[in-house]
Amino acid sequence: MAAISVSALAATSLLAACSSSQNPASRAQDSTLQKVTRSGTLRVASCLTFPPFGSTDKANKPQGFDVDVAKAMAKALGVKVKIVDTTSANRIPNLRTHKVDAVVCNFTTTAERAKQVAFSDPYIVAGEVLMVKKSSAIASLKDLSGKKVAVTKGSTNGAAVKEGNPKARIQEYDTSAAAVLAVKQGQADAMVEDSNFLNYQAKLDPSLKVTKDSVVPLEYNAIGVGQGDPDWLQWINTWLREFNTSGQSAALTRSGSASSPYTR
Repeated sequence: MAAISVSALAATSLLAACSSSQNPASRAQDSTLQKVTRSGTLRVASCLTFPPFGSTDKANKPQGFDVDVAKAMAKALGVKVKIVDTTSANRIPNLRTHKVDAVVCNFTTTAERAKQVAFSDPYIVAGEVLMVKKSSAIASLKDLSGKKVAVTKGSTNGAAVKEGNPKARIQEYDTSAAAVLAVKQGQADAMVEDSNFLNYQAKLDPSLKVTKDSVVPLEYNAIGVGQGDPDWLQWINTWLREFNTSGQSAALTRSGSASSPYTR
């Protein structure tokens, strides 16, 4: 009986080893990387109400820094790109329901979000800051007690404000554009959002200003993908390194066009 058991165990181990050796090929065939190259189209979710990262031009075509990143990624893959307009709140659902292959939409990496999606290496850094009317006396988080603070649904901004000042009154909006409008119209006393975005808004409208004090000094934005697809994530990270070291990313940020988040 003992000999038979050992033989059976050996056979089982051999079968497992053979099965394991086939896994990489099988995994590659199931990867989003292979599906994208076979279909000829890369589906990318971007927030088109978040200039200069995402917006539409006069012909209603997607434009912005994140859109340019998505186009560059598709070019490297040798496929077309399909931009799917999304909101901050729908970024994770779009990935989990396989509506898109990747999310390039000012996606801040957090440990909580990483429970549901996978993140690439960062492709841009920012912080969270306050934007108010120029006539406002608000200068920092401590000034937000009892004040109405506009944030975007699905973002990390509301939690950051509450952590810094529990007495602030959070008002959520579906889009960042709606939150900006709330400040302009006096429906909110301040807005908290990505520093690149709010500096851009203040440049467009001289009645607005960004305060010197940061809510969050530094955060990393990355490309979001579905979990359990290491081949796709590895390709994106490898491409991002080439995108940065080749100067393509720097060229976009130096362009001075509406697509650049560093345009001031």
